Amino acid sequence: MAKTNILLGVNIDHIATLRQARGTNYPEPVQAALVAEQAGADGITAHLREDRRHIQDRDIFLLKDMLHTRLNMEMAVTDEMVAIALQVHPYACCLVPEKREELTTEGGLDVSGNLGRMQWACDQLAGAGVEVSLFIDPDEWQIDAAVKAGAPVVELHTGCYASAKNPAQQAEELARIRQAAHYAHSAGLQVNAGHGLNFYNVEAICAIPEIVELNIGHSIIAQGLFTGLAQTVKDLKQVMRQARFQAF
Repeated sequence: MAKTNILLGVNIDHIATLRQARGTNYPEPVQAALVAEQAGADGITAHLREDRRHIQDRDIFLLKDMLHTRLNMEMAVTDEMVAIALQVHPYACCLVPEKREELTTEGGLDVSGNLGRMQWACDQLAGAGVEVSLFIDPDEWQIDAAVKAGAPVVELHTGCYASAKNPAQQAEELARIRQAAHYAHSAGLQVNAGHGLNFYNVEAICAIPEIVELNIGHSIIAQGLFTGLAQTVKDLKQVMRQARFQAF
């Protein structure tokens, strides 16, 4: 494959988490999004959860109005969320699994087991001109199901790779992601990836040529406490760029 840059979508959910912890009107997620954009983020990701634990409805609408790059709205596959997305009309929607009791998204969608529902959501969103991505584990049968559902993009869940207990397990998970990325690309899908990625584990993922974009949030916001959000985005972009162009 020809050398291409790799894109960074910055997830700003945890700016909203900090705001909601005190019920204040600050810090402002939209402000964080604009800072990230100015520092080089290629897009902004925000997850409007059913329980509204961090991002709120007003945040999504404001982000759509104020961003200069692309808004990627993460959402559960529910009637409510599809209706909101059709009102907001973001650049993209990433459909994710969602449980009320989880701390963060755990694993990918079971597309193959809920194919009819996924096809409905993909049809609704694509009909409004919204790019649809399915957040899935790096498994071939889920990729096949994503194709059947009509999604043009998959986002491979990198959580098992990121949380691997030892180098052998991490290498196994990395190989699984590599194989899935190649398989999805061969099936005509755009391949994104995300979950648990940080400065220490992102380089190997960037070296996978089929992966177009990474969506990273928690580690950027955490590191931003010490180096500033803008500098953190710039630093991570540099790491990603070097890893991509040194790999192939």
